[in-house]
Amino acid sequence: MQYKDLNYNMAEILEGMSKDVIMHLMNPHNYGKLENPTCIGIATDEKTGEYVIFYTLREDDTIKDVKFATNGCQDTVVIGSMYTDMIMGESIEYAHSALGKIKEKLGVMTKQQQICAEIVLNAFVASMINFDNLAEGKEEEAHIIKMTESCEIKEEEIIDEQ
Repeated sequence: MQYKDLNYNMAEILEGMSKDVIMHLMNPHNYGKLENPTCIGIATDEKTGEYVIFYTLREDDTIKDVKFATNGCQDTVVIGSMYTDMIMGESIEYAHSALGKIKEKLGVMTKQQQICAEIVLNAFVASMINFDNLAEGKEEEAHIIKMTESCEIKEEEIIDEQ
């Protein structure tokens, strides 16, 4: 089989992965820096050094545009891609409820994947705090939220493949 023959129907053989997840893994959406955002939020896992940055263009209570960047794992990229797709053009209220909808799309998640989802949402929340802080006249380039749980894999969680 050649690489060009691979398609999203192959997702059916990957147990536990939906076609939507495979699509976002292979072609992440909204990844990169947004020019002229109205607010920037960062969530960081100090233990691993992983972070997610949200660049949000907000008008009143609507998310007009959003992009994200991360140095995280593929789970973080997939969740960031799915989440930004879901909230683009939506209300702030909807954006806060959208992570639960992502969890439904992803299905059963490991503890590490749950933390990846939380770091994505926290980066978004940090961008909303940045928006409010700037509106109150505070000088802040970005708002940072430090994660309380780390996505670091403990040795006992690593499967020995020998």
